[in-house]
Amino acid sequence: MGLRVLVTSRSFGRVSDEPVELLKENGFEVDIISEPTEERILEIIDRYDAIIVGNDKITGDILEKAKNLKIICKHGVGVDNIDLKSAKESGIRVTNVPATNSDAVADLTFGLILDLARRITSTFIRIKSGSWNPLIGVDVHHKTLGIIGLGAIGKRVARRANGFDMLVLAYDPYIEVLPEEYSFVSLVTIGEVLKNADFLTIHTPLTEKTRGLIGKKEIEMMKNGSFIINAAREGIVDESAVYDFLKSGHLGGAGFDVIDKDSPVKDLLLSLDNVIILPHMGMYSGEALNSVSMVCARNIIKQFKGEEPENIVV
Repeated sequence: MGLRVLVTSRSFGRVSDEPVELLKENGFEVDIISEPTEERILEIIDRYDAIIVGNDKITGDILEKAKNLKIICKHGVGVDNIDLKSAKESGIRVTNVPATNSDAVADLTFGLILDLARRITSTFIRIKSGSWNPLIGVDVHHKTLGIIGLGAIGKRVARRANGFDMLVLAYDPYIEVLPEEYSFVSLVTIGEVLKNADFLTIHTPLTEKTRGLIGKKEIEMMKNGSFIINAAREGIVDESAVYDFLKSGHLGGAGFDVIDKDSPVKDLLLSLDNVIILPHMGMYSGEALNSVSMVCARNIIKQFKGEEPENIVV
């Protein structure tokens, strides 16, 4: 029996058969499971040499049973769902796919900014119920965009904002100097971003340092009528605090591409007409999904050819 790949990502190979066929052409058997619960993965993980994961938890218990596993490929960027410490201790390589889907996420982020500002979805919902009275929104051009996290996605959001003649402020503790092509971005403190942003968008990974980064204290610093967009990771923004400030009128709107769908505050947020909640679909363009899938397939092939995969995390 040849090398086996387990796929738990629901979007791997969804756009085309190319990544699956590439693995098969290189001698791999590919098994895709549609309901990747932790219990199911625990039952079968010892049969596989590689796994391609989406947002499913890859715990220490799973890795302890993964006697043949050599590589975990995250079908996306964030690896907070993988026990990296256990993977490293077990000698299992972990890779992810940054940058490949950055434009797709940046497009969605700016789509949320425009939608919330001009109340597009809210108006459409009213039209469906028979009301053709337009809602009054706010301009986006010439406003101030605050970006927290100026990595690959944050930079692309900044470029889009520049096209709208926005003033762009950014906070990133890991960047001291920007390339000349980003001379239109001002690097400032997080406090300056919060105080001055008309639109705040978050593009950081979820770490112990960023968990709860935006809460009651931070939102109180923001302008009346400002907007928050989180297309990064659930847990960075305190959604209960966002709800409270939306109800008080302090925030003008909020857009989430990531949220705890089991949290009670989700239903409270959905009751408001100045909130948009999406199912973590930032990278869900056909082009981005196929590119990410192909990188995962190539990384597995490289691993077993003795070559170094791209984007090694551990």
